[in-house]
Amino acid sequence: MGEEILRRVHGPVVEQGIWRMRVNQELRELYKDLDIVADIREKRSEWNGHVVRIDQGRAVKKIFESKLEGSRRRGRPRMRWLEDVEKVLGEIKVKRWRWKAVDREEWASAIKGVKAVRGTNSR
Repeated sequence: MGEEILRRVHGPVVEQGIWRMRVNQELRELYKDLDIVADIREKRSEWNGHVVRIDQGRAVKKIFESKLEGSRRRGRPRMRWLEDVEKVLGEIKVKRWRWKAVDREEWASAIKGVKAVRGTNSR
């Protein structure tokens, strides 16, 4: 069903101070109405805030802020990673998201908005 993907996306859990990975049965119970696209959008938005906050010298930050040279293929352009994040944030009316992403607490409240749109605020 894709438990391996979900396990990687959601990572380990802490129980009584000990980290462990979720077992398949737990993942099936959590995702009876599996919507992997919404999960990816949530995690992508979280990662976006992280990348905005990291140091300028890191390779991820350089790639995030760089512009590719050359032209794109003919036809309708594919949506870029950042464009999809901005679309999701626009749906929940998050303005000036780069400024909000710098402040962890403010960004966490914006991510709660992304989760609330789907009804996953409990996770």
